[in-house]
Amino acid sequence: MADLGFLEDDGDRLGMLDGQRMRAARVVFDIGVHLGLPAPEQYGGGTWDADKGWALLRDNIHMPESFIRFEWMRYLGWPGQAPSYLVGQRLWQQTRDHAALAATARGEAFDLRTFHDHALSLGSLPLQVLPAALTRR
Repeated sequence: MADLGFLEDDGDRLGMLDGQRMRAARVVFDIGVHLGLPAPEQYGGGTWDADKGWALLRDNIHMPESFIRFEWMRYLGWPGQAPSYLVGQRLWQQTRDHAALAATARGEAFDLRTFHDHALSLGSLPLQVLPAALTRR
């Protein structure tokens, strides 16, 4: 959104960062609980469990308790969703950056809106197919 000029206001930028914090907390919760990893002392040490995950989410998501409870239940029952989301985000950003470099190498200006319009026109694609489809010219 910042690349498209939508985060000019400090409040909007803080909102985006708060969303990033929430997504990071969901990844820690998802991976920690489902892989039985060690929890920090701040959350009681030992192995991550549902209660420690609840405390982590409550500390890092600034939303009503009902929203946090929904997220907690969602990630307890959907192992791997949170890190999968971030893998997709990273792939998207890398593909966008590659497309920008390729346009520059061809002597063309890279237009982010055109890139996104093209991506949306492709519909739903598997992540394995997305980079090639987005950079095909």
